[in-house]
Amino acid sequence: MTSVRAVLFDLDGTLADTAPDLGGALNLLLAELGAPPVPLEVSRPLTSSGARGMLKAGLGIGPEDARYESLKTRFLQLYEQNICRHTCLFDGIEEMLGTLDDRGVPWGIVTNKQERFTFPLLRALGLDTRAGCIVGGDTASRPKPHPDPLLHAARMLALPPGACIYVGDDLRDVEAARAAGMPSLAAAYGYLGEEGDPAQWRADAVIIHPREVLNYLVATSGMG
Repeated sequence: MTSVRAVLFDLDGTLADTAPDLGGALNLLLAELGAPPVPLEVSRPLTSSGARGMLKAGLGIGPEDARYESLKTRFLQLYEQNICRHTCLFDGIEEMLGTLDDRGVPWGIVTNKQERFTFPLLRALGLDTRAGCIVGGDTASRPKPHPDPLLHAARMLALPPGACIYVGDDLRDVEAARAAGMPSLAAAYGYLGEEGDPAQWRADAVIIHPREVLNYLVATSGMG
């Protein structure tokens, strides 16, 4: 394996706990429809799937439903209006990023969240000016699990893909990294999606706390 020289992160469920605001937007939509709210513990596992996951959790519908596009549009409007009311970084993320900064290890964000949501959210969290690269779901030609966003991020950092490691909490994150020729860490503290056993994803390692990113870098690259 090429020595890892940069770290790339998924956003929802890996860097930031966005479930309360995405779930809140879902419940605002349900209220408009006269439907009962969905408890956070029900919507939370589907958070990494964005609007698709929320509409499935709240209404049991998918893209094949005739109502899907109009409901998705309204859901995204409500989310955009309430994008960082309760969202926060996961415990240990700020310390881990601070250590990467102190050691001069570049890091970036690669998410399937569209740029119109990604950049305002990262500004609100104070990460927009710190990240070495930010790749949204509509930045590259195809989103994850295609490798395009990760390859784009590696180019932005002027590094070969194998010199970057990708950290994510969903199977498609690991699949995208594998397709990009990039090592991956599965974040078991995240949302995990419908394929909820990261031990089965064939990531290079599974981590249960963000600090383990640093442990992995020390073990594989000798970063002390």
